[in-house]
Amino acid sequence: MGVLSGRSRQDAVDAGTQGAFLKGMQELGYVEGRNVSYEWRYAAGNYGELRRMADELVGLKVDVIVAEGTSAISRARQATRTIPIVMSPSSDPVGAGFVASLGRPGGNTTGLTSGGLETTLKRIELLVTAVPGLKRLAVLTNPNNPASQSFVREAQSAAQHFNARVVSLQAASAGEIEAAFSAMTREKADALLLPPDALFNSQRRQIVRLAADARIPAVYPLREYFGIGGLLVYGHDLADQFRRAATYVDRILKGAKPGDLPVEQPGKFELFVDLRTAKALGLTVPQQLLMRADDVIR
Repeated sequence: MGVLSGRSRQDAVDAGTQGAFLKGMQELGYVEGRNVSYEWRYAAGNYGELRRMADELVGLKVDVIVAEGTSAISRARQATRTIPIVMSPSSDPVGAGFVASLGRPGGNTTGLTSGGLETTLKRIELLVTAVPGLKRLAVLTNPNNPASQSFVREAQSAAQHFNARVVSLQAASAGEIEAAFSAMTREKADALLLPPDALFNSQRRQIVRLAADARIPAVYPLREYFGIGGLLVYGHDLADQFRRAATYVDRILKGAKPGDLPVEQPGKFELFVDLRTAKALGLTVPQQLLMRADDVIR
């Protein structure tokens, strides 16, 4: 088994993705050292490493590659069109050209999706609810992430529903993240939409601190931003998606063709709200939003 991710190993442990995948495999009867072995490859935010790591996994002749996120999936597909690839997850697998359709993927790739445009639309809706009069929405992307351009297009399309204008900014390092927040201040951004990204996740404490210093309300994509000052977090349970990825691996190892296995869309989304951050920003979070939250820090 090969597992390819843009995260660091520590982030994978913190997020529970590695443990969830191992548990899912164990529940299906796979015991490490007895009937399965794992090759873990974590790029730690260095997208340039993903291609080398994907080639390495192909050279090791792994039976399946589980790839996390658009960048890892893209690199895995460049490395092989024969070894089955399980996406865990992809934001827009059809738009990215990974699969022909969600119902009939075709080729050597299948797995899970995180919702794409609908998820982006929901995140912006949450920001609009929490930040009255939101008109200028900053979107920060990593130019080294192949999904960045499609994410900006999704944000622009979704923002139109709320009469908001997107201010697109890029950062590929900690220093550039600092510069991007300075630009947000100059552009008088009302709020920030942050996409899933391995670099940003590794720099999440820096990003949350800069958002607080600039007094910019933000919505974040992953649970790891909750509890460290992230105002709003909305996204799928990534650990649960990795556990479900194990079922795809099991079916493929038992003879199913990945191209015949429909791509699974996320079932449960989670919403987290930090009222301490809201208070520091001078925001009053509406009660209807709090009632929908899975967890609230007061």
